[in-house]
Amino acid sequence: MQIIRFAGLKAEPWRNGGGVTREIARLDSAEGGWDWRVSIADVTKAGDFSGFPGMERVLTVIDGELLLLTVDGAEQPVEKYRPFRFDGGAATTGSLPTGDIRDLNVITRSAAYKGYTSIIELSKKRSHPVFDGQLAVLLQGQAVVSEGGQADGEPVELGRYDAVAGSDANSPAILGRGFLAVVSIDPLESAS
Repeated sequence: MQIIRFAGLKAEPWRNGGGVTREIARLDSAEGGWDWRVSIADVTKAGDFSGFPGMERVLTVIDGELLLLTVDGAEQPVEKYRPFRFDGGAATTGSLPTGDIRDLNVITRSAAYKGYTSIIELSKKRSHPVFDGQLAVLLQGQAVVSEGGQADGEPVELGRYDAVAGSDANSPAILGRGFLAVVSIDPLESAS
C-alpha cells in the first residue's frame, strides 16, 4: 500500500509567481516530459495559467470557494468540488473573486490517456476501495486506510491532502467522514 504524504511534497513556485504546485504523482513519457501528472496547486493571485499543448486538464477547487477561469475567451466559474475539464493548450487565465484557492490538477496527454476526478463523501460504515489506475486524495475530514482483505492489518490514519495509490491486488480501502477526491487515469485503447 502506497501513501503519499502531502507534508512531504515539495512546493515548486510557478514561473509567473502566482502560486505553487506540489506534484503528487506522474508518469514519465518515453519521449521526455510526462504523459500524466496529478498535483495540488495554491493559487494566490490572478494571472495566466501555464500552457500544456497536447494535454487535457481536469481542475477541481478543493479549498476556497471559487476560481473564475477564462479559457480561450469563454468565462467559466469553477466552484469548490466541481471538476472542470478543458484543453491544456488553450489560452487560460484565472481570477480569484472570493480569495485564494487550492486546486487539484489532473493533466493527461490527450492522445494517450484520459483523466477523471470524482468527489465522494466518505462513510464510517462502508469503505471505499481504490483500484489500480486510481489515486485517492483526502480533501476534508478524518479517514483511515487499510489494505483490502487484510483483517489483521492496522489501519493507517490519513492527513488532509494525503493520497493513496490504488492497486487491484489487496486494494486499499478508505473509511471515515469527510470528502475524498478519486482520480482515475485511463489509457486510451489507441495508445496501448
